Amino acid sequence: MTLNSQSSIWQTELLNLLRGASGGFLFGMPLLYTVEVWWIGSSTTPLWMLSALGMTFFVIYFLNQSEGFRTALEIRLIDAFMETVESMAIGIICALLALLLIGRITLETPLNETLGKLVFECIPFSLGVALARSTLKGDRAPRKVHKLRSSLADRVFPAFLADLDATLIGALIIAFSIAPTEEVSLLSASMSPLWLLLIMFASLVLSYCIVFVAGLTDQKERRQQQGLLQNPMNETLICYLVCLLASALMLWFFQQLSFDDPWQEWLSDTLVLGLPASIGGAAGRLVI
Repeated sequence: MTLNSQSSIWQTELLNLLRGASGGFLFGMPLLYTVEVWWIGSSTTPLWMLSALGMTFFVIYFLNQSEGFRTALEIRLIDAFMETVESMAIGIICALLALLLIGRITLETPLNETLGKLVFECIPFSLGVALARSTLKGDRAPRKVHKLRSSLADRVFPAFLADLDATLIGALIIAFSIAPTEEVSLLSASMSPLWLLLIMFASLVLSYCIVFVAGLTDQKERRQQQGLLQNPMNETLICYLVCLLASALMLWFFQQLSFDDPWQEWLSDTLVLGLPASIGGAAGRLVI
């Protein structure tokens, strides 16, 4: 096996993992901001944890029997089993990173509570990994969809405005149900300024990976779009700002923030809600 072929295999494998992780975050983020799930995870028993993992494994196994997140057309039973194990592993790792990011798991968290939260949060993440190819993979979409997108962008408004519109819609779909809850202020109150910077960095990286790295859309076409705002970095930054603005407006709309609150509270709450909003915004740009 040549060095180039080995490199190609590793690149393909990395792309598969990134695609699975991106699908995991798309499906798992809303449940991550649910305090009831934190409580259930804190009080659940080991037997119930095993039962939850077993049921999740059973569901993902049958999903992978029909079509996994790799490109193989024929999936044997052993292949479906191995992909199920890998889907669960990716989902668990993504859920662990997400729980660490929002501070629901720390070094001081008891082991049983950590495992309980991780088990229940990894369920939607793992399902998202399993569904990443069959639901979201870009090369399965008919080419006429992309032609329609280009036609609408050229004739009605510039392409970057279409991206901003899709970003806003996606952010609202994901974050609108989170904004009126107390979880946002609860999380932001426990985060330091440095940790909020980490939240902002993670939001940018995740949205960039979902749209431009994970292979969930026709990335070559997106990268070929013309205009100052249409390169990947500029688009990611500007769309993130749109998600932050939408997050602030949603928090104000649901009276979670008022103009009497200090700007630090506005900033911290907006950044915390901006994480799921930016992932939703990235998902919105996938479908246009």
